[in-house]
Amino acid sequence: MKIVSFIPIKLNNQRLPGKNILPLGEKYMCNYIFDCINQIDEIEEKYVYCSDESIKKYIPEGLSFLKRDPYLDGFQIKGLEIIDFFLKDIKADIYVLTHVTQPFTQPNSIRDALNKVISKDYDSAFSAIEIQDYCWYKGKPLNYDMKDIVTTQNLEPVYMETGAFYIFTREVFEKYHQRIGVKPYIKIISQIEAIDVDTMEDYQMAQIVTEYLKEQKVL
Repeated sequence: MKIVSFIPIKLNNQRLPGKNILPLGEKYMCNYIFDCINQIDEIEEKYVYCSDESIKKYIPEGLSFLKRDPYLDGFQIKGLEIIDFFLKDIKADIYVLTHVTQPFTQPNSIRDALNKVISKDYDSAFSAIEIQDYCWYKGKPLNYDMKDIVTTQNLEPVYMETGAFYIFTREVFEKYHQRIGVKPYIKIISQIEAIDVDTMEDYQMAQIVTEYLKEQKVL
């Protein structure tokens, strides 16, 4: 069984220019997920998927650079199209997709989810946070009855994808053209792991969290 990971990166970001190589603590943003993936021995091949070869100077030993079509850097390009291009370049049984913008993703979270897919009990896996609070959708309560309001600990939880990682078989993507299959494993991660840097405010929050984790000797 061949397991491959890929980290899609573009350097022409719109909302926060150059966010993927911004300094964060003692490293650059991209180095957090690079180092995370490097710790997962179950992954046979590990790729950084970028059109700009200048990213090579940030890539540590253990990861390989794979040049992608600059077409994929377009602002209207969707994630599924990037996956489709990668799968045409690299053949594998299981794919692990991660993102640079979630620097606090932990190897153990990915490893746990990956092992669930390897076991074949699940056809895919993804990261999520569990929200056990009063939620609404399309103008209506989603998980509670307004005439019978229970305490939050008794509410039906809602799960929100974080995008930290998606793990799927080649068969799932070829059959459904989705990164999540029909029997996914939902890996609950912490709010810190779920931090996603897309804006300057997100980046400032990530800087604060980085300092906090250093104080706690987690980084």
